[in-house]
Amino acid sequence: MTYEAQFFGFTPQTCMLRIYIAFQDYLFEVVQAVEQVILKKLDGIPDCAISPVQIRKCTEKFLCFMKGRFDTLFGKMEQLFLQLILRIPPNVLLPEDKSQEMHPYSEEEFQLLQKEIEQLQEKYKTESCTKQALLAELEEQKIVQAKLKQTLSLFDELENVGRDQGTSDFRESLVFLVQNSRKLQNIRDNVEKESKRLKIS
Repeated sequence: MTYEAQFFGFTPQTCMLRIYIAFQDYLFEVVQAVEQVILKKLDGIPDCAISPVQIRKCTEKFLCFMKGRFDTLFGKMEQLFLQLILRIPPNVLLPEDKSQEMHPYSEEEFQLLQKEIEQLQEKYKTESCTKQALLAELEEQKIVQAKLKQTLSLFDELENVGRDQGTSDFRESLVFLVQNSRKLQNIRDNVEKESKRLKIS
C-alpha cells in the first residue's frame, strides 16, 4: 500500500498496529483498575474466603478471555479499515500525480526517458571531467606565463646592461657577457693555481 503511505505519510498497517497496541494497553489498565477495586472491597468484608491470589488468577483468566475476543473483533475491524477507510480507490490520483493524467506515457516511453536521463548524466560527467582538465591546464599555463615573464624581464635587464656597456644589440651584449664570464673564469683559475703554489712552497 505504497500509494496510501504516500498520501497519509504512514502505512495503513502501521496505523492499525498502533490502534491495536493502544487498545491492548487500555484493556490491561482497565483490568488492573477493576482488580484493585475488587481487592479494596474484599478488604472491607470480614472473614472473606477469597484470597488476593484467587482474585489475580480470575483477573488473568478474564484478561485472556477479553484479549481473545478483542483479537477476533480487531481482525474484522482491521480488514474493514484497510479495505474501506485507509485505502485510496484506483481511480483517484494524488495532486502531485495529476501530471500523469494530463501527460500519460507507456512503459516503453518511460524506458526511453530513463535511457535519455542516463545518457545526459554520462555527458554531464564527461563535461565535468573535461572542465576539470581544462582548469588544471589553465593553472599550468599561468605558471608557464609567470616563468616567461621572469625570463623576459631577465632579458630586459641584460639588454639594459648591454646598453650601459655601449652595446645596443642583444647578440652583441650576449657575446660581451660570454667573453667577460670567460675572463672571470680564467682569473679564478689563475687565482686558484697561485694559491695552490703558495701553499706548496
